[in-house]
Amino acid sequence: MRPVQPEPLDPDNWNSVLARLAPGTGGLMAAVAQQWDTGEVLMVAWMDAEALRRTLQTRRATYWSRSRQEYWVKGDTSGHAQHVREVRLDCDGDAILLKVDQVGAACHTGERTCFDADLILGGEPT
Repeated sequence: MRPVQPEPLDPDNWNSVLARLAPGTGGLMAAVAQQWDTGEVLMVAWMDAEALRRTLQTRRATYWSRSRQEYWVKGDTSGHAQHVREVRLDCDGDAILLKVDQVGAACHTGERTCFDADLILGGEPT
């Protein structure tokens, strides 16, 4: 038997979205950016409710910088923008998945993805 899928949240009904959020310490939630058409995982950043609200309104990925203590829109300074096509919450409401159309590099190092270095485990499981 397939589990019943919840009704999609309405981004125009902010209270319904806010009611589902369960941010962690400091009001932050991990936000995973994934290329919408290939599934490639691009980066992880942090969002609070306000960053999520801004993202939903503009369809541009907006994050919270823990080091600078300010909001930043991906691509405003680098030109490497993330155009948001889909936003999902995890089952606990404490993590966000952004399916984006990435323009240029996602990583601050200039690489396409932040997950191209230091393979820890690979190959077939035993």
